[in-house]
Amino acid sequence: MGSSIIRASGRRAFLGAVATGGAFFATRGLFAEELARTPSRTEGPFYPDKLPLDQDNDLIVLGDSLTPAVGEITHLHGRILDVSGAPLKGLTMEIWQCDANQVYLHSADAGRNASKRDPNFQGFGRFTTGASGEYRFRTIKPVPYPGRPAPHVHFKIKRGDRELLTSQINVAGHPGNKLDMVVQGGISVFDRELLMAEFKPVPDSRTGEWAAAFDVILGRTPDDHVLHALRDAPGAKRLRPRRPYQSKEQA
Repeated sequence: MGSSIIRASGRRAFLGAVATGGAFFATRGLFAEELARTPSRTEGPFYPDKLPLDQDNDLIVLGDSLTPAVGEITHLHGRILDVSGAPLKGLTMEIWQCDANQVYLHSADAGRNASKRDPNFQGFGRFTTGASGEYRFRTIKPVPYPGRPAPHVHFKIKRGDRELLTSQINVAGHPGNKLDMVVQGGISVFDRELLMAEFKPVPDSRTGEWAAAFDVILGRTPDDHVLHALRDAPGAKRLRPRRPYQSKEQA
């Protein structure tokens, strides 16, 4: 899985360079390639209005239940990185999606589709990154539903209570992508590609499992811009530069 994550980052770097005309950023005489930032997308109307008791990164098994969710089991993984490719520790990634019967874990959707909703699908999960910046989820391969012909997984990146990015992961090559207004609307072809993940069959899986690698690239926060401005100001040579989102343990 590690090599696929590296390939995903390389693809993002290439797309970012093409989209910006081969743009680079300077770090005190050193030129480094900047990874393309993950574009934001709408949260949509179905972020859970009541979070489940079980909020772990396994959406297939709910609590102590022995009955798994309906759907094609998918291992969704990747890393959360800054634009220089450095892993970001201590960030929480949340995901949510509809079940295999096209129903979200939200009162407005589950209420009118109670008879269809899969009671064994968690519908929402969380994972907090460690030193490698890596995240992992076990969920189902997303499915389209009325109004959204492109199957997708919603995600949100947080640092504590602060929301840093809200976006969506789409299935690369799915025919519904060309018909979906969220996928196509208000976004460049380069940014659209950055939100695609290749869902591939897991070799030798007896249950037909899938895997998808997707890296999230975050830019600097406003606080980080202020820090860098102070660092580069005359007479401020002793200020210590710091990477975006760096924890106390990393500093």
